[in-house]
Amino acid sequence: MNVYDFASFGGFILIISFLLALDLGVFHKDDHVVTFKESLTWTCVWVAVAMLFGGLIYFFGEYIHGVDSIDQLIDINKRHGHGLKIDPQQGIDVALHLYRKALTLEYFSGYVIEEMLSVDNIFVMIMIFMSFGVDKKYYHRVLFWGIIGAIVLRFSFIFLCSALIQRFSWILAIFGGLLIISGAKMLFGKDEEEKIDTENHPIVRFAAKYFRLDKTYKGHDFFVRNEGKLYMTSLFLVLLVIEFSDILFAVDSIPAIFSVTRDPYIVFFSNIFAIMGLRSLFFMLSNVMNMFCRLKTGLGILLAFIGVKMLLNTFLEIEIGPGVSLLVILGILLLSIIASILFPIKPEKKENVQ
Repeated sequence: MNVYDFASFGGFILIISFLLALDLGVFHKDDHVVTFKESLTWTCVWVAVAMLFGGLIYFFGEYIHGVDSIDQLIDINKRHGHGLKIDPQQGIDVALHLYRKALTLEYFSGYVIEEMLSVDNIFVMIMIFMSFGVDKKYYHRVLFWGIIGAIVLRFSFIFLCSALIQRFSWILAIFGGLLIISGAKMLFGKDEEEKIDTENHPIVRFAAKYFRLDKTYKGHDFFVRNEGKLYMTSLFLVLLVIEFSDILFAVDSIPAIFSVTRDPYIVFFSNIFAIMGLRSLFFMLSNVMNMFCRLKTGLGILLAFIGVKMLLNTFLEIEIGPGVSLLVILGILLLSIIASILFPIKPEKKENVQ
């Protein structure tokens, strides 16, 4: 990590830290049930912040890696697989414009991919909260600290994957195959209602074995003291289960973003802005989830498309550019929403057993 990388990453972390502190310390310092109107407002705010950051990349993207020469740009273009056709004689200004444009498209493509795949994770989170009987006014607190943990986990996962990809490019083919399998499961798997066994969940069993556990809720506290001993509350247990589900979710979402860019900073930026808005998106969609009944089919198609894109690039060196990828991703999202509205899934009628 050179001085430019360190400054870019450090500045980004400061921005995220400020936004999180503002969120919890000012706007959500009191526990309350988040309304649909409030969640819609915050969803718009987080999307606007993500769009603004994309604008900064468009105008100042070369500062991420401190690019100031054609030779350096050619090296970064090759290392991160941007696919730019750079003519050393066209001038640094023209080349940087192409570079900034490519970074911006990659950032927005990664952001939309992560937001789309987040919807499936929201289904899981709703199920977790309901299964553990969490009071709705504590949802935001759990999700807030879940985001903190997710940022740390995503940082480790993204930069590890980037290092492996730069050393072993064939790993992209493995990612592509896994994404195709995940997409096929979404498309052809039985759409059965999943349930969480709160007693036998692996995280619950692990916590009960190695930690002192108070299986009750103590307001919004994650830990309580009883007779001088520290106990983990059920609310912290729910947080651990949420984090565990995010790890499983990241196995699909992060490789998917690597399909549009190999620049770890662009992957990290798009990923973090998407999960920063996940809380407000959770509260908004939890009220209108039935309106997106066909979205899971769209997600399956999206994962399959991304997997095929990776395989084509690895084995046949066929590159689908970030602009085309973004249009395909937005098209899949739009068609999924239209299909959900035009062809809603009717609830099955349960037959009376006599």
